[in-house]
Amino acid sequence: MADDCIFCKIVAGELPATKVFEDERTIAVMDIAPWTRGHALVIPKAHSTDLGDIAADDLAAVAITSQTIAERQKDRLGAEGVNLLNCYGAVAWQTVFHTHVHVIPRYAGDGMQVPARPGAGGDADEIKAAGEELSR
Repeated sequence: MADDCIFCKIVAGELPATKVFEDERTIAVMDIAPWTRGHALVIPKAHSTDLGDIAADDLAAVAITSQTIAERQKDRLGAEGVNLLNCYGAVAWQTVFHTHVHVIPRYAGDGMQVPARPGAGGDADEIKAAGEELSR
């Protein structure tokens, strides 16, 4: 547990949260600033800073719990779809530095917008160059 981590304090029961699921490796709690009705966070119990820091077993458990919560959002809240969002680094909107996944139920007309994508297509040479770097 990291002493200054709000999610570690939630996991430890030191801070209040509306818990909706818990297993050996994860908990899911309601987001206190929801983007849509039923927006939840899936948090590994073991502290890790971000996607690059999380143990493989914990990441797998977070994925499975995210699936469970997404199915509940569809079955119990009537969500028509679900977005999973992980923010890895401050520039990617990460504000709490304990790995977590936002499980965001989607409803027709909910007003939530997808971030803008630049143009209809990318530069083919740049796509190829980046792909080559990633495949090394």
